[in-house]
Amino acid sequence: MGLFFGTDGLRGKVNEDLTYDIGYKIGNALSILKRNPTVLIGSDTRVSNTYLTLSVASGAMSGGAKVIDAGVVPTAGVAYLTRLIKADYGVVISASHNSGEYNGIKVFGSEGYKLGDKEEERIERCFIHEKTNDFPDIGTYTQDFGLVKKYRDFLISSSRYSLKGKTVVLDCAYGAAHRIAPEVFRRLGASVVAANSTLDGLKINKNCGALYPENLVRRVFRYKADMGFAFDGDSDRLIAVDEKGHVIDGDMIIYALAKYLKKQGALKGNTVVGTSHTNMAIEEGLKGEGINLIRTDIGDKYVLAKLVEKDLSLGGEQSGHIILKDRATTGDGILSAIAVADMVISEHKTLSEAAFVELYPQVNKNVVVTDKFRIMNNEELGHEVAEFNARLAGKGRIMLRASGTEPKIRVMVESKDGELNEKIANSVIATVKRVDAE
Repeated sequence: MGLFFGTDGLRGKVNEDLTYDIGYKIGNALSILKRNPTVLIGSDTRVSNTYLTLSVASGAMSGGAKVIDAGVVPTAGVAYLTRLIKADYGVVISASHNSGEYNGIKVFGSEGYKLGDKEEERIERCFIHEKTNDFPDIGTYTQDFGLVKKYRDFLISSSRYSLKGKTVVLDCAYGAAHRIAPEVFRRLGASVVAANSTLDGLKINKNCGALYPENLVRRVFRYKADMGFAFDGDSDRLIAVDEKGHVIDGDMIIYALAKYLKKQGALKGNTVVGTSHTNMAIEEGLKGEGINLIRTDIGDKYVLAKLVEKDLSLGGEQSGHIILKDRATTGDGILSAIAVADMVISEHKTLSEAAFVELYPQVNKNVVVTDKFRIMNNEELGHEVAEFNARLAGKGRIMLRASGTEPKIRVMVESKDGELNEKIANSVIATVKRVDAE
């Protein structure tokens, strides 16, 4: 990672960490890295999106770029459309699951893949320069809000089965999925209950969407639905709820789809990619099905890099980033939901029968700190974590990591003993707070 870019692009509070000037520099860097590039920009629904879209566009046009503003489009839609229209870069203005005061910038290359760490560092190195073309060699800006329909049609075509007779609840988090997800599922024949599905950037991710599945649980029960799907602000995450009210997280979705794809002969290498956070019960369950699990660092771009390196089909994160690499180049919540629905129809099962797994109890807690890197390098804290891992050896584990997008330390403790997990997590958090205060 560079100084500005984290595990999922550049992110921060608007006009504090993420300013117009930074957006301009990123856009301008793209025109430095490639002569007169075509840059496609899409965004979620945040209030600051026009502001930052125009900042990136201005920087790019200053260096001679042709900018196409696609308006509100899910992240995966930008990746898909970048390839489709043969743009040189796709830029997403979104802070994904973060609340409305945050925003972010993600950059995709011409093949629809997020730029890697080295490519992001190249962008940052361009910040010290500025390319300003003389008139008339400045760039152009156009709006094409109809492009999203091409992505919608791709999603519809990806389904193998009709959903006629199925009731599906969708929580669109007031984000990029707010219009397209309900339309896709209705076109597929489902009876759709759409929640939080208006364009309201002030409410994006606020007590709704993938981070608050308990709301989806209530609606699934209320409407006696067959399944429910919750997305985040840019719709690259999916959390599901089955007909019994069980929350089906990213780990369970990967487990269910892995088994399904293997039966279809479509799981390359009989191997899936997860992360260091993937629940141990999933690893054990996959092993019992003859499926291997490869773990990577947290971050869907690391999952994708491993999928590409090993030429594999499926990977993702507990948080709901699911990558179906044979169909898409990045995590796509709507596409993943369609795949789950297809699986249910194909196997003549309920979602609970197809996907629910008893997971190891896992405690995940975040601590806001002033200097996450100093804390991560603290010797006393490292020793404490090592001691707990030795105590849990073979039966559980503890993980400590710095957030890639926020000033937080993330603590995860996992074992079959939920009470022990809580005690260990509280002990480590107490140490983190004390070290941060020193």
